Amino acid sequence: MNNKKAVTLLSVMLFFVLLLAGCGGNSTSNSDGDSKVIKFMHLWPEGSSKTHNEIVNDIIADYEEQNSGVKVELEVLSNEQYKDKIQVLSTSDELPDVGMTWAAGYLQPYVDGKKFTPLDDVIESDLKDSFVSGTAEAYAIDGKTYGLPLELNIATIFYNKAIFEEYGLEVPQTLEELEQVIQTLNDNGVAPIALGNKDRWTGSLWYMYLADRIGGSDVLTNAINRTGTFEDPALVQAAEEVQNLVNMDGFVKGFNGLADEEAKSMFMNEQAAMYLIATWDLPNYTTNEDVPQEFRDSVGYFNFPTVDGKGDMNSFVGGPGVGLFVAEDSEVKEEAKDFAAFFVKEWGEKSVTQAGVIPATKLDADSLDLPQMYVDVLEDLNSASNLTLFADVQMSPDTAEVHLDMIQAIFGNEVTPEEFAKNHEDALAAE
Repeated sequence: MNNKKAVTLLSVMLFFVLLLAGCGGNSTSNSDGDSKVIKFMHLWPEGSSKTHNEIVNDIIADYEEQNSGVKVELEVLSNEQYKDKIQVLSTSDELPDVGMTWAAGYLQPYVDGKKFTPLDDVIESDLKDSFVSGTAEAYAIDGKTYGLPLELNIATIFYNKAIFEEYGLEVPQTLEELEQVIQTLNDNGVAPIALGNKDRWTGSLWYMYLADRIGGSDVLTNAINRTGTFEDPALVQAAEEVQNLVNMDGFVKGFNGLADEEAKSMFMNEQAAMYLIATWDLPNYTTNEDVPQEFRDSVGYFNFPTVDGKGDMNSFVGGPGVGLFVAEDSEVKEEAKDFAAFFVKEWGEKSVTQAGVIPATKLDADSLDLPQMYVDVLEDLNSASNLTLFADVQMSPDTAEVHLDMIQAIFGNEVTPEEFAKNHEDALAAE
C-alpha cells in the first residue's frame, strides 16, 4: 500500500515537473499570452547615455500603445558588452529580433552568415526619401540594405573654454600649435587630453585624423580596400605622430587602462582640457540637464588641425553611427520590421528635440529651436569635403581586432610605427 502511494506521489510530482518545464519553455518564445513579443537589444545604458535611454523608452511606450497586440522586451548593454554578446548570440541563432549594428565591414560577416534580413522593403514602403544621402547606402551589401541608420556623426575635439582662457590659449589650427597648447597645460599642471584607450577605438580616432591630414582623405580607406598599402609613408608617419603626442604627455596618465566613460568623466569634471569624440556626445554639452549649465557653457569644439601645412580641416572622421537590424531567423519578422521603421521615424524627431543628436534622417533645422553648438555642427556637415568611416567599422571583425590591438600598442610604445604598419598590412593582405 505504501509503495503504491509512493508511486502515485512520484507520478504526480513528475507530472508537475514536466508541466513546469513546459511553461518554462515558453519563456524563450516570441509570444506572451495573446501578445507577440519583439526582443530588442540596444547599447545606451541609463547611466552613461541617459537621454538616449529615455528616448528609447518613450518610443517603445508609444509603439506598444499604438500596437496593443505587441510587446517589446528590452535588454540594454554598454557598447563593448553589446558587441561581444551580439557576436555570441549570432553563433547560436539567438539574436534579438531587433538590435543595433554598424555599417560596412562590421556588417559583412552577419550578412554573409545570413543573420540579418534585408530591409529594402521597409525603406521603400515606410521610409522612402527619409535618410540623408549616403547613410542608408553605408548599410548596403551586394545591392541589399541590412540596416536602418539612426545617427550621423563627425568627430571633433571638444575643449574647455574656461581652461583655455585661464592660460591664454588659442584654438590650435596646426599640430604644432596643438603641441604648444599641450606644453603650456603640462607646465601648469593641467592634464591636456582626456583619452580612454582601453576601448581602443578612441585612440583610433586620433590616428585616423593624423593619417587624413598627412596623407589625404583616401589614404587610409585605400589601404583597407586594398587599392593602397598600409605601409604608405603617410600611414607610418601618422603612427609616429601618435607616439610624439604620447611622449610629450599629451594624454591623461594611465590612458591605455582607462575606459572611454572614465576619460569622458575626467573631461566633464574639468580634470582635462580636451577630449576627441564624435557628435553622439553633443547632448552632454547642450541639452543634458544632469550636466551643470556652467560646464555646458564652457565647452566648445574645434576641427582637427593640419599637420606640417597639410590636410583639409573640412575633412572629417565620421559617418553613420549605429543602425537597426532585424534578425533573419526572427519568429516575428514582420512585427520586428514594423517596429524598426516606427523606431527610425520617432527617433528622427525625438533625438533632435530632446537630445541634440544628429539623426540619419533628413532634418529641417530652420523649423527647430536648436542649441548653437548643434547648429555649428550641422554647418560643418554641410561644408564637409569628406567623411571617412571609422577604421574598425570599415574592416572585417578579425582585421578590426588587429587594428585596435595595434592602436593600443602604438599608444603604449610597444611597437614601432613600421611594425604597426606591417601588422596591419599582413592582416589585410591575408584576407
